[in-house]
Amino acid sequence: MSFPSQPSVPPPADRSFWTRGLPRRLSDRDRELFQEAAGRNWPGARAVLPRLSRAADHGLLWFGAAAAMAATGSPRARRAALRGVASLALASATVNTVAKRSVRRPRPILELVPLVRQLKRQPITTSFPSGHSASAAAFATGVALESLGWGALVAPVAVSVAASRVYTGVHYPGDVVVGAALGVGAAFAVRGLVPTRRQLPAPGRPYTEAPALPGGEHLVVVVNERSGTAAAKASAVREALPLAEVIECAPDDLEATLDKAARRGRALGVCGGDGTVNRAAVAAARHGVPLAVFPGGTLNHFAYDLGIEEVQDTARALEAGDAVKVDLGRFTPGPDGTAAGYFVNTFSLGVYPELVRLRERWSPRIGGWPAGVLAAFEVLRGERPLEAEVHGKPHALWLLFAGNCIYQRLGPAPAHRYDLADGLLDVRVVHGGRLPGLRLLAAALAGPLSRSPVHAARRLRRLRIGALAPRTPVAYDGEVAHIEGELTVDKLPEALTVYRPPVRA
Repeated sequence: MSFPSQPSVPPPADRSFWTRGLPRRLSDRDRELFQEAAGRNWPGARAVLPRLSRAADHGLLWFGAAAAMAATGSPRARRAALRGVASLALASATVNTVAKRSVRRPRPILELVPLVRQLKRQPITTSFPSGHSASAAAFATGVALESLGWGALVAPVAVSVAASRVYTGVHYPGDVVVGAALGVGAAFAVRGLVPTRRQLPAPGRPYTEAPALPGGEHLVVVVNERSGTAAAKASAVREALPLAEVIECAPDDLEATLDKAARRGRALGVCGGDGTVNRAAVAAARHGVPLAVFPGGTLNHFAYDLGIEEVQDTARALEAGDAVKVDLGRFTPGPDGTAAGYFVNTFSLGVYPELVRLRERWSPRIGGWPAGVLAAFEVLRGERPLEAEVHGKPHALWLLFAGNCIYQRLGPAPAHRYDLADGLLDVRVVHGGRLPGLRLLAAALAGPLSRSPVHAARRLRRLRIGALAPRTPVAYDGEVAHIEGELTVDKLPEALTVYRPPVRA
């Protein structure tokens, strides 16, 4: 029995992305480049590139680089490391969840690559684009956007990692190029969300002139030998300013030493944390001399808001005589029965003073940041809301915060001040009630002008607080004191002249 012949059916056409017009031509050219790279001799690459490619698996190479950068202690290096890791995370998520699933390109044919160059463990994901190249480019670009110096160190390693993916035969050159482009794009996307320091307005306002003191001539610098890294930075101050007089003293002698130094020099210098800077600011304002700040504490909020991160920044400001006017916050009566107290950063009531006290007690043993986290947990677990009157109305408060000038956003939370002489108090209140931790977090994420049942934020020139119980703790610039009864918080506008490094283009 015979059957009628059936017409032959051609195999289904390959309609994948890589068989269409322009993509096909690009793919063919990409394969030619890969074959050329596979047959080419790469001098010195055999001992380096395969190891580098393996080290970059899962971003481990870049996390290690970020940890090393952060360990240097430089604020700029820490910011660059954090930005690099954030850029890497965005690039990796984009490549692995969208790009690789949208364009399923097979890996190159390994037989074209010499065995000695191949990786021991071959990747099982699709080829396009290169995730390693995206991560390398994202990290290097993110670092460079924050710090050109660190970026110059990281960039050659990133380029080598990208090249290693072609050398070992796991990617076509086009995979690497597109992956790198996605990585660069991720770094710029992160910059769009969180601006770099170079994008921010010049710190401090209004500009004023101060005596130019090249080499630190006629400058007396007081160093608090117990503040953070101040003692270690004293030698850096002497090296950068050989004509300055540098005096190291214990905390108990700080106020008397600052007062004498302010009377003797044309300018007063201080190296220490925010509490030490607070006392120096009061002495400088009292004697009418400009203040030169050298960051030497744990947080250094005031110095960073002036654009001062290193000793050399202040040295440049002294060389040029470049300075700004700064408001001085005041609360009356002052701590422990004095006429008035002053602050250059913040003043607060509620849970924060107790948090500061515990943090300062534990930080010598376990470090500043761990101590802060444990102190916050301990305080929120056991404290009760503060009972007080604000402008004559009774309130139960978890926190009352008054910042010296308005704190702006640098990312999701308030972080920095661009204008240090705006005449305003940045007042934020967290109302009493359940779940104080969530209430404090909501207040931190809210803007400088907000109002809700949980918290409120306003800009004021004067704040009146009453009905405070005896020995109510207050925190100001990292220091803790006690007050009672009535309290007024206001400003001394442009009371202080502070050296600020010249603004770079």
